[in-house]
Amino acid sequence: MSSKDGESGASAPRKTPILAPTPESKPTARAELTADQQAKYEALLIKAKSWTDVTCDKEKEKSGPILDRERAWLTRDCLLRYLRATKWNVDDAAKRVQGTLGWRREYGLDDFTPDYISPEQETGKQIIVGYDKMGRPCQYLNPGRQNTDASPRQIHHLFYMVERVTDMMPAGVEQLSLMINFKPSKKRQNTSVPVSTAREVLHILQNHYPERLGKALIINVPWIVWGFFKIITPFIDPVTRDKLKFNEDMKQYVPAEQLWSEDWAGQMNFDYDHDTYWPALNELCEQRREAKMARWAAAGKVIGESEDYLAGGNDTSVTGFTYGASGGKVCLEEQMVATTLDEKAPVTEAEPQAAVTA
Repeated sequence: MSSKDGESGASAPRKTPILAPTPESKPTARAELTADQQAKYEALLIKAKSWTDVTCDKEKEKSGPILDRERAWLTRDCLLRYLRATKWNVDDAAKRVQGTLGWRREYGLDDFTPDYISPEQETGKQIIVGYDKMGRPCQYLNPGRQNTDASPRQIHHLFYMVERVTDMMPAGVEQLSLMINFKPSKKRQNTSVPVSTAREVLHILQNHYPERLGKALIINVPWIVWGFFKIITPFIDPVTRDKLKFNEDMKQYVPAEQLWSEDWAGQMNFDYDHDTYWPALNELCEQRREAKMARWAAAGKVIGESEDYLAGGNDTSVTGFTYGASGGKVCLEEQMVATTLDEKAPVTEAEPQAAVTA
């Protein structure tokens, strides 16, 4: 018998992602924009709607017309994250957003495949499973399970998984909880990483994933890692530093039933099995991306779309378009919440609907 979402699964360990937060886990309500903030958002939106090309500074041959997937990435919430990160400076936010569009192309982020990343993932050194009390997906990093030598693909693996975390975010959630366990293994006693690698990762996170880190929960921190954190602390902005929590009772932040029992003192009995977990995670994330793109296309493919609408949190687009179910179909998100991949229940994508005036 397979364990259910949100339960510890006493009879057998869970081997697939959890589909939704616990009913008690709720994101913090977004603050209303002030009149000044709204005006600055509208100014940035006008700029974004005028962009016809993506410029790649380092690999100029990758420059070219903006693609649908890049336009869909330019959501209202995305633009607001960059505005907050630049203290509401419209020109700075626009420059950073364009820089990220170019970086994503040069890095090849949207083209990494599960097969390419799979060798890095075989030991479960990164796992996305469960949600914290704010509804944020939990991404576990297990350096003691390192199975490859340093290479660009190691960092590609990290950001591939960050992208999958964003796929797993429920409506109303924009951030993740990073769960780092520095417990050594018999094969790998030194769980630190080169400072140059850490600086590259921090640079990418701070410049291309602004406002994405909710909490970083860190356990089993050895002295050598403490030294490592002291070295990189100057490169971490003060807001991010305040999000780091070391060796605390992590049930303060993550419901016990969705907190890994191994080392984390939670109730979720999870066992990493690559042949089961990896295809399940990628299938689920692909379904959610396709569902979001279907909703985006149905509403007119606008720049500045609401992420809540795309994730199925509501059915009204920023344009007033209403996305509804027909023929008694249950929407994709409801199906995913109601079933588990353990049971291999089929999930069909909701079809784009005709516009209904709001």
